[in-house]
Amino acid sequence: MKDKLLNWLNLFLVADVFLVLFGFGWLAIAAVGDAAGVNLGLDLWHQLWQPLFNPAIGILMGGAILSGITSWVSKKFFSSQ
Repeated sequence: MKDKLLNWLNLFLVADVFLVLFGFGWLAIAAVGDAAGVNLGLDLWHQLWQPLFNPAIGILMGGAILSGITSWVSKKFFSSQ
């Protein structure tokens, strides 16, 4: 049960990484387009920042911390030495 939950958590975090990378790529391309005078969706990206990308970054950071803590606890208390 624990392994299945961790597998689902890891799958969710991998998908979250790709969402954050997509958001960063979109921001970079839209910012260059805005500087060149071409509308590539920078205004839409700004509208999606608060409800989509900001929580995705927070979940990614929290997942990384949680993963590190669970790994440390497993090594510290459940190692077979």
